[in-house]
Amino acid sequence: MADCRMYIDGKWIGAKTSFETINPTTEKVLARFPKGNEKDVDRAVKAAQKAFKKWSKTPPPIRGQILFRVAELLRKNKKRLGRIVATEMGKVLPEALGDVQEAIDTFEYFGAEGRRLFGNTTTSELKDKFAMTIRRPVGVCGLVSPWNFPVAIPAWKLAPALICGNTVVFKPSSDTPLCAHELVKILIEAGVPPSVVNFVTGSASDVGQAIVTHPEVECLSFTGSKDTGEWIVANAGLKKVGMELGGKNPIIVMDDADLELAVEGILWGAFGTTGQRCTACSRAIVHRKIKDRLLNALVEKAKKLRTGNPILKTTDVGPLINENAVEKVERYVEIGKDEDGAKLLCGGEKPKGTGYFYRPTIFDDVEPDMRIAREEIFGPVLSVLEFERLDKAIEIANNIEYGLSSSIYTKNVNNAFKAIEGIDAGLTYINSSTIGSEVHLPFGGVKKTGHTKEAGIMGLDEFSNVKTVYFDYSGKLQKAQIDD
Repeated sequence: MADCRMYIDGKWIGAKTSFETINPTTEKVLARFPKGNEKDVDRAVKAAQKAFKKWSKTPPPIRGQILFRVAELLRKNKKRLGRIVATEMGKVLPEALGDVQEAIDTFEYFGAEGRRLFGNTTTSELKDKFAMTIRRPVGVCGLVSPWNFPVAIPAWKLAPALICGNTVVFKPSSDTPLCAHELVKILIEAGVPPSVVNFVTGSASDVGQAIVTHPEVECLSFTGSKDTGEWIVANAGLKKVGMELGGKNPIIVMDDADLELAVEGILWGAFGTTGQRCTACSRAIVHRKIKDRLLNALVEKAKKLRTGNPILKTTDVGPLINENAVEKVERYVEIGKDEDGAKLLCGGEKPKGTGYFYRPTIFDDVEPDMRIAREEIFGPVLSVLEFERLDKAIEIANNIEYGLSSSIYTKNVNNAFKAIEGIDAGLTYINSSTIGSEVHLPFGGVKKTGHTKEAGIMGLDEFSNVKTVYFDYSGKLQKAQIDD
């Protein structure tokens, strides 16, 4: 078992008390981490402030070179880091390696932005006057990341924050601090200067709240639950706040769909990462004409999915992150059983033995107003709903408080465009699952999913301020909106 440290002001430091990170497959301790507190956060913020002046004045292409080195070191360590992700978080090894690959792609993408960081030029309403915009760093950024993508999502936040010239106080989830610790070590090895990134571990109540409320944290980026997001909005003050919260994502299957393709997409969306993605497909909205055929194939394949050690090639579905997650899934399965009309077709139980496992679970005859059709479960539970007209399917899809990802399977381009226009979501896939975003495109949702767009060119907006600049070379005072 490793005894790990926080990284504050260029030094690895401990704390008086500690917590442990657990392997969700074996329930054994992996590592011990310091329980940081408000004083540690304050030290980290002051260190980041001290480093900001020099880092923000470092030319962006030089900052980009460091991010390229991060990407290269991640690539060299991909297999090792992938096994750590699989061991600490529990996603199967191919997905764990994909988590690391996403971080590689993200650092490469934003490293290249060091040669761009584009603003805009435009015309002026006055003669002999030039107008443009430039990007400026925000300041000290507080980054609070979740456990389900323990390398990729920190990369989504760190890479754009750093390329824009900000300094960082980074708090990872207490369920996956070892993955974050390894990422910070790579940042340091790549040449990120001391105090530019500060790494503070500990609880949400001791560390997370201190970051959110600290008056000298200028920018806050959070990925997590809706309830926590609402608390942040109420308590962060006048910070620049970005957040990506929950999802209850639908796949609509039309009667003209390729059923085999749709079944594969639903299985991947519902049970990939054991359903622990904000983009997971938790609702399949299926046309009445083909529902029985699709369900038969879906249930048959779901029953064959093998739960087990995520490191093994024979495993299809790894564990949930912790015991609380298992208990939450169990509660919702009982809610589903008790809701009048819903039918449990498969799963609905934990396998015997050690580990936080739960079998892939499918409910049929689910109505749009049932809790299992509206509330985020964050586990391997799929609700199947029925429709006859596309407008009704879109209405069902929108009958939730979230709006992150969505999908439609159809061979009719008109159906596809009606879904694109009608579904309230930040992402819509055509003939593909609800998961699988690419780092050069914006990611984020609407409604209570939040208002942030991470990744892609819009990922820079979260971590930069836009300044408008005017050059008047007329040699006289010109008054906008007044002069002829």
